[in-house]
Amino acid sequence: MPQPLRWLLLVICLIPLAACGSGPQQCGRASWTQLTSRTASGEYADPSTMTAAHRTLPFGSRVKVTNLGNGRSTVVRINDRGPYSGGRIIDVSRAAADRLGFRNQGVARVKLEAVSGAKLSGGGC
Repeated sequence: MPQPLRWLLLVICLIPLAACGSGPQQCGRASWTQLTSRTASGEYADPSTMTAAHRTLPFGSRVKVTNLGNGRSTVVRINDRGPYSGGRIIDVSRAAADRLGFRNQGVARVKLEAVSGAKLSGGGC
């Protein structure tokens, strides 16, 4: 195979990897909750903290959540299970929704990136 063709094939194979970012991530819809009862981890929910619910990530995991509509991001700690409706991938606390700038809308398209203790699978970013 000629050298220029090899380089072209290499570049074509690497383009999808460059688009994925630097680590594991998921993309999808996020909602927010103002839960004040016990969470699935056993702690009491506090709407003023940077916490979230995810269906599979271990409790205590930290993920960076980025609002794809406005570019704002924050790191949240997983302390609950859910969400279980509407094709959503994460429920964030009221404080996190404020920092991400979507509390008034209720739902936003977001990207999740593993920070610590999290192993994310692809989700159409």
